Amino acid sequence: MRVIAGIHKGRQLKPVPNHKTRPTTDKVKESVFQIIGPYFEGGQVLDLFAGSGGLGIEALSRGAEQCVFVDQQQKAIQVIHENLETLRLKDQAEIFRTDALRAIKAAGKRGLTFQYIFLDPPYKKFSYEDLLEALIHEGLTDSGTTIVCEHDAAEDIPAQVGQFKLIKSEKYGSNIGVSIFRYEVTK
Repeated sequence: MRVIAGIHKGRQLKPVPNHKTRPTTDKVKESVFQIIGPYFEGGQVLDLFAGSGGLGIEALSRGAEQCVFVDQQQKAIQVIHENLETLRLKDQAEIFRTDALRAIKAAGKRGLTFQYIFLDPPYKKFSYEDLLEALIHEGLTDSGTTIVCEHDAAEDIPAQVGQFKLIKSEKYGSNIGVSIFRYEVTK
């Protein structure tokens, strides 16, 4: 695992040392960032189910301003801390060990909004529709927020959930799917 582009291009990331975490491959990560915008001019990022923090770190390397990393596993939290320390990105990050829905509620209470949200839960264990609805309910999005969902390629992902509209869906090999949503405020 490595950072694909930006100021930390080519730097290695430490993976979480267990079978409970499935890191996003470099090929998928590169493709996702080509779709959502190869580089950013600031912006807030939420990396739910962060694992090693690879997606959020990639966003920071490409110009995002801040990232909130969330994972439930202690080993993942330790690895995120180590990866951020190695890349000297700790001042651009907040890290929380909790479940995704609790993190969404906490961010809502703080009045946070995000321009990019990465959802990469264990395959077939979470409803993307429920997660997207929670993000809307807690007010974590605004017009233009982009959501990246990594999922089992066989899983059916809705074309629209509330104001989230599916803008792109890709399959990588036989088991990885990525669906990208954008939050659009209707007038």
